Formats: sequence, C-alpha cells, structure tokens
Amino acid sequence: MSLYLGIGLALVCAIATNLAFLYKYRGANAAPAVTIRHPLRSGADLFGSKWFAIGMAVAVGAWLVHVAAMAVAPISLVQAVLSGGVVMLGVMAERVFGYSVGTRQWWGVGLTALGLVLLGVAQPDPEGAHSSFSIGAMVAFEGAMVAVGLLLVMGPRVGAPGHHQGVMLGAASGILFGVSDIAIKALTGLIGSEGVLGILSPWTLLVVVASVAAFYASARGLQTGEAVPVIALTTAAATVTVIAGGILVFGDPLAGSPFGLVVQCTAFILVCVAAWLTPAPIRAAEPQPA
Repeated sequence: MSLYLGIGLALVCAIATNLAFLYKYRGANAAPAVTIRHPLRSGADLFGSKWFAIGMAVAVGAWLVHVAAMAVAPISLVQAVLSGGVVMLGVMAERVFGYSVGTRQWWGVGLTALGLVLLGVAQPDPEGAHSSFSIGAMVAFEGAMVAVGLLLVMGPRVGAPGHHQGVMLGAASGILFGVSDIAIKALTGLIGSEGVLGILSPWTLLVVVASVAAFYASARGLQTGEAVPVIALTTAAATVTVIAGGILVFGDPLAGSPFGLVVQCTAFILVCVAAWLTPAPIRAAEPQPA
C-alpha cells in the first residue's frame, strides 16, 4: 500500500513541480530583468510579480510532497516517476498555458524523460542512508560542478552563442540546485553523527550560496529563454548532478550487471542528445527597415 501511495505522491509532485516552473516563467517575464548587480531589487521585483510568487508557493508545496513520497517509497522509484513527469511539461505548457511547443522541443522533452527514467530505474537502491563521504571527493565534485555552473552562467561573455543564454542558465541553475542537494545530503550525515552542531559546517554556507545563485540563474533563464527548453534542461541537469554526486561522493552503487551499466550509459547519452535537441532552432533575423 505504501508503494502505491509513494507513486501517487511522486505523480502529484511531478505535476506540481512543472506547474510551479510554468507559473514562475509567466511571472518572471512580467518582472523587470534580473541583474546580479542589484540582487535584492531583482528578488523584490520577482516576488512582486503575482504569478512568480504563486509559482514559488507551489514549488514549496511540491518539495514537501517530494519528501513525503521518499518517506514511503524507494528513492529510485520516486526519482523515476518524477523524471517521467517531464513529459507532462510539454502538455501543460501547450494545453494549459498556451505556449508553443515545436516538434524539435517535443523530441527533446521525450528523450529527456526517457533518459532520466532509465537513470532512475537502473540506479540500485543503496543499503542505508549513505550519508558518509570523503572530504576530498566532496570538495572536488562540488568545486567542479560549481565551476561548470559558473561557466554556463557566463555563457555569452566567454564566446557562447547569445541565443542559447536561456537554456544555458537553465542548465546552470539545475547544476547549482544539484550542488545544494548534495551538500544537504552531507549535512544530514553530519547532523546524525554530531547533533545540531553538525549544521555549523562549511556545507551549510554552500547550500545557501548555491541555492541563491540557482534561484537567480533560473529566474534569468526563464526571462531569456523559452519555457519548455529551459525547464526541461533545469530538471535534467539537477537530476544528473545528484545521481553523479551520489555515486562519486557518497559511494552509491552503480548498476550491478553489464546490462544495467549499458542502460545507465544509454540514459546519459539520451540526456545529452536531448540537451542538444531541446533549444529552439535559430530564427533568421528579420530585415531592418531602411
């Protein structure tokens, strides 16, 4: 019974998460442009937008449902259901919010969902909480992911095509959300062994900094990109980062059979192909009047 309850809660979470992103997309585009030079003013502008505030409230609710789902069902099953929920994104964007979703984007969303579901299904459940970690592995992984996230944020400034800024910021926010989740996982282990004092850790600062950076990168990505590509890549980047961190930092097991390893490799390839497909094709510049 608890298994079916967990699946049901994961489905509710998937719907709510996509709904929250779409509300935030609408709200972010009704607010002034986010700028890192004025973070407090940008944050106030975003929350001053009714739809963005609603989206954040729905996102908090989705997170609580996510926690409840993981409490009653295996995490791999919950992650597979949540990942499959990416397919709902295109339907909700087109049918509920009236956003245009092209054929290429549908392929991208479908491959993203398939790849993430395969990752979730092929990932075996670890025995125990697996909150112990190597400091060296933690520093190396989190540092590398933060560097990749910052590189994506800087995108156009380091020579990347400007028309891909939205999806690059979406991917950056997903990676940074993943960095925060990995640090939270580390904190749960420290609190379990040291009590409340475990929260007085450098990882707490990393959680705060990464979450804030991800918040602004996501908001700006929603302002400069199209809804479906940005949201899909945010979800994919966060999921891949967390799964990779679980394996490299916390020693979560890889698939125990050659077939499982092939499935995992195929899943990563599908996600990469989807990341290439999902951005909308470049539109020809309209001629300027003489």
